[in-house]
Amino acid sequence: MKPLLLAVSLATTLAQAAGPVQLDIRADRPGPVIARQVYGQFAEHLGAGIYGGLWVGPDAEIPNVRGWRSDVVGALKALKVPVLRWPGGCFADEYHWRDGIGPRAQRPPRVNTSWGGVIEPNAVGTHEFMDLAEQLGAEVYINANLGSGTVQEMAQWLEYLTADGDTALARERRANGRDQPWKVPYWGIGNESWGCGGHMKPGYYADLYKQWASFAKAPRGNRPKLVASGGQELELHWTETLSAEVKDRMAAITHHQYSLPTRDWQKKGAAVGFPEAEWIATLAVPQTIDGYLAKHREILDRNDPGKKVAIYFDEWGSWYDPEPGTDPGFLVQRNTLRDAVLAALHFHVFHRHAERVKMANIAQMVNVLQAMIVTDKARMLLTPTYHAFAMHLPFMDATSLPVQLSGVPDYTLGRYSIPALSASAAKSAGGKLILSLTNTNPQVGLPLQIAVGGKAVRTVTGQLLTAAAMDAENRFDAPDRVKPRPFKAEAKNGLLTLTVPAKSVLVLELQP
Repeated sequence: MKPLLLAVSLATTLAQAAGPVQLDIRADRPGPVIARQVYGQFAEHLGAGIYGGLWVGPDAEIPNVRGWRSDVVGALKALKVPVLRWPGGCFADEYHWRDGIGPRAQRPPRVNTSWGGVIEPNAVGTHEFMDLAEQLGAEVYINANLGSGTVQEMAQWLEYLTADGDTALARERRANGRDQPWKVPYWGIGNESWGCGGHMKPGYYADLYKQWASFAKAPRGNRPKLVASGGQELELHWTETLSAEVKDRMAAITHHQYSLPTRDWQKKGAAVGFPEAEWIATLAVPQTIDGYLAKHREILDRNDPGKKVAIYFDEWGSWYDPEPGTDPGFLVQRNTLRDAVLAALHFHVFHRHAERVKMANIAQMVNVLQAMIVTDKARMLLTPTYHAFAMHLPFMDATSLPVQLSGVPDYTLGRYSIPALSASAAKSAGGKLILSLTNTNPQVGLPLQIAVGGKAVRTVTGQLLTAAAMDAENRFDAPDRVKPRPFKAEAKNGLLTLTVPAKSVLVLELQP
């Protein structure tokens, strides 16, 4: 324990020795708009991510609207979910859409070979999912089955969804209860084609993508943006190949990156009761993402100078060892203050790359990995991550503003060193000046002085999310243990100095 204690003491000493951090928001240099879709969600047929967590069926005793849980839908509506990705994930490349239409009692049960080997009843299919999206007021992002499906199957699914004429597929949709076509803004062609989606090489996938995109047809006015499956981490060759070879009908390339404390997929690290070494290791991942997004942007700027191709970061979040006693294939993990701080750091990265990053989807929405919501039969719980999303609602469609930081100490422990303070500023769609701050150091608060264009700020008001322990969590017997609290600070003698508490997320509205 001595080396760990020494490192903690050193980090504490460095932070305490430093003077106030200086932060200046350059409101006179507006940047790109932060797409609201970067606060998107992801719901896969995985464990209780759909069944039980979201879907209970129309005959359930748990209050529901056409089978979807009223409590969960209500909580998600409060997040103003901008876009919802479905049906996967790895599950997407084994999903055949015709299994999920028609009378539920007649739908074929299948084995979910991707997640747990359990029976997939197909009770939730196209009509049910589209109903959920409409209840949430969310756009849909559907991943088509490139891995085990056919181009004809994909083309017919898109026609079934969007056809407005008197075609056989439109008639079938109407017979199944939906008269008008649905809006389908985003259409993914495959998922993780480098891995569970087929173990392909980028050149082979690029050829397949061009073929499938040729047949992804929809009526004028309802044609989705087509999305290509990209790489992960530092796999620059996927972005290089796709942006060089696919010149038409590719609106975005996807990227995936999860935050594993140990970087070891065999033993990822615990969700609770973890050492500080795993706290900093987890929070170091967004810094890595920031760096490789810059590299991917360099490639796109070279091959796509007109900026027609966006980056969709459609899987991100923490991934820990599964909760003891649960099916490892269900990816059940507890959600703590660490996850809320991790989410805020991701938001800051996406804001910094707003010129190219036009969507992001956390994995996942309910009961799986870094979830917004946890359910247990009729009970429902909001996680710290849920609150981090709720606090950042003002950043949807906001105009990013550059920030200048000076005097930020490093938070260092073992082989990791990250800035103790991360910041992101914007002008909200309603014209308000907003600022998000995270203190990654779990030991020490940071004094901070804020200016706008070099001029002192008079008052800040907002919300603070923190707790006494790094692994503080909300439980069914203590649902409000980690919850935002009001925060306010005012200038004294013309100077505003506030303290960003240790291990915290702080979102403020500024009054210069």
